[in-house]
Amino acid sequence: MKIKINNQYVRWGLTLFLVVAASITFYYLIFHSSNITEGIGMVIDILMPVVFGLVTAYLLTPVLNFMEGRLLVPLFGRCGVKDTKGRRKSIRALGIIITAFLFVALIYGLVFMLISQIVPSIEGIIVNFDSYAGNVSSWINRVLEDNPEFGEYVSKTLDKFSTQLEDWLNHIIPGTASLIKTLSLSFISVLNVLWDFVIGFIISIYVLASKEHFAAQAKKIVYAFFEKDTANTVIRNFRFTHRTFIGFLSGKIVDSIIIGILCFLGTTLMKTPYAILISLIIGVTNIIPFFGPFLGAIPSTILIFVVDPMHPLNCVYFALFALALQQFDGNILGPKILGSSTGLTGFWVIFSITFFGGLFGVLGMVVGVPIFAVIYTAVRALVTSRLEKKNMPSATKDYVNVDYIDEEGIHEIPPKTPRRKNKEHHKEKKDEISGTKGK
Repeated sequence: MKIKINNQYVRWGLTLFLVVAASITFYYLIFHSSNITEGIGMVIDILMPVVFGLVTAYLLTPVLNFMEGRLLVPLFGRCGVKDTKGRRKSIRALGIIITAFLFVALIYGLVFMLISQIVPSIEGIIVNFDSYAGNVSSWINRVLEDNPEFGEYVSKTLDKFSTQLEDWLNHIIPGTASLIKTLSLSFISVLNVLWDFVIGFIISIYVLASKEHFAAQAKKIVYAFFEKDTANTVIRNFRFTHRTFIGFLSGKIVDSIIIGILCFLGTTLMKTPYAILISLIIGVTNIIPFFGPFLGAIPSTILIFVVDPMHPLNCVYFALFALALQQFDGNILGPKILGSSTGLTGFWVIFSITFFGGLFGVLGMVVGVPIFAVIYTAVRALVTSRLEKKNMPSATKDYVNVDYIDEEGIHEIPPKTPRRKNKEHHKEKKDEISGTKGK
């Protein structure tokens, strides 16, 4: 006996099963979300090397494409090598070797700079911290001597904070053993991340070697599960997302490297202390759109002031230089490199940084703009499509003065009449009405 799916009892039973399953799932999501989160976290930890590999391969893909298209393919063509499968494999292998070498050289350069330049700068700050604190204390005393009322207020505030600091230290010191344990676990976590990164780098080489094959498999899956028009739309949207992300991230990295170099040249000419450390801070924070230059300039200015508070003009000069550098980046360099890769206005840039930064921290601030650009474009395309189906204009400027829309078309808001003319108009109407009543 065959069970007919069209049977109403079977449909009722299937509906009941789905409702119960959905209810149980909802219950576990609400009351046992910690177990689900733990399971997801465990899976992510296991697959972290694969995630690192995919992200690394994605970021290195433009470099590999450039090496193949602009260097290796013309070079092999000039050498008279015929376009065969063996030639394509040789180009791909050589391109991956060059790309991997550049990537390792970049990592080595960053680590070398960190060890040879940044670490001594930080050590110098720590070693000279007492003298810097003495300089700041002398500057404060000199300022307070000229303002005794303000000095009394500051001394009371410092006494209050010193008491709180002492209580905090008394609370922290008994937990030194747990602090050492936490630091040890953090060191082990760093080693695990480095190991995952090494494995991920190896995985990225395999992904780069077969990136066209993986892309073809993804397209095949899309066409298998969607209609042709829907599949074409999905693939087109993925291409737009890829262009947006790659264009923004690669452009922002190049832009930040240039700003860091310019900052180093400027701070060196101004003889700013710890020029390399400050330039690194400015360059790294510049990756964050809009807020990045300020996030880098504020601690750098404080550092310069702490080093030499007796000459506050050094801070002023650096602040003016950082402001000029930010204006140059925002108005000249940034638009030249990034172009219109996002298409967002200033308000939406700030909104995306704030929203995604609150959700995912610093990483959200970096990738929030391209993510929101994709969402914004998708919503705009959906709105445009629905308006076109209703035979209505899709340009925003056409709705600036709209009062209402009916079958006859768009009716604009009537222009406001001056107040004086409005009064005269009402007076004429009143006289007209009174005259009619008199008759």
